[in-house]
Amino acid sequence: MEQKFSAQHFKGTTFQCVNIIGQYKPELPRRILLAAHWDSRFMADQDTKDVNKPILGADDGGSGVGILLEIARTLRNNPVDIGVDIVLFDAEDQGNDADDGQDHSQTWCLGAQHWAKNLHKPGYSPLYGILLDMVGGANPRFAKEGISRQAAPVIVDRVWRQAANLGYSNVFVNEDGAAITDDHYFVVQLARIPMIDIISRPGQSKSGFVPHWHTHDDNMEAIDKNTLDMVGKVVTNCVYQTHNETF
Repeated sequence: MEQKFSAQHFKGTTFQCVNIIGQYKPELPRRILLAAHWDSRFMADQDTKDVNKPILGADDGGSGVGILLEIARTLRNNPVDIGVDIVLFDAEDQGNDADDGQDHSQTWCLGAQHWAKNLHKPGYSPLYGILLDMVGGANPRFAKEGISRQAAPVIVDRVWRQAANLGYSNVFVNEDGAAITDDHYFVVQLARIPMIDIISRPGQSKSGFVPHWHTHDDNMEAIDKNTLDMVGKVVTNCVYQTHNETF
């Protein structure tokens, strides 16, 4: 499904956007929401060259989309009796990043804001949601993001426990991370859906994000297939185990 909408950029222009929604077994009432953003930053504001040119976003956007597409293929080949909705948000990364003491949070995650106010199905209420963002870089570090802990602590614990069972506790660390304004924040606030964010913050730069964040180095060379494999397996296992769990 395509959910088209117009968005007002913080610089004053209006642009046309589209959220992309895939449904696995849409007839089932018991459902899980999986999401990522498919747009990339319109400028390389963390770079020192070609600052006003858009980045490729192989990790910041693309990695989460790639994992969700592979999960979709896995569900097709290995059916399970639970519904899954895959939502790819547009206009996540077009916000105002100025460090001027003002609250610019509403300029980010425009696709998630629109979707949360205009759910693709009336009364849509999944058991929980998982957002993937920057999940493809080398040497990742996934701490328990702050908004996730507040909105869906049970889901955070289940996901991190699943990661530990798979032997990834050195990557999915049992530590509290900072609260991040990401797509899940607006899904939680506007749609009241318990959603968590799996996002890498290895602390290798001033921002806390990966060094290639919002630079032209966010290309395929920044992607580590082992990271994609780990995150994909954790989320896939959570989906299949939810079929047998009580919420």
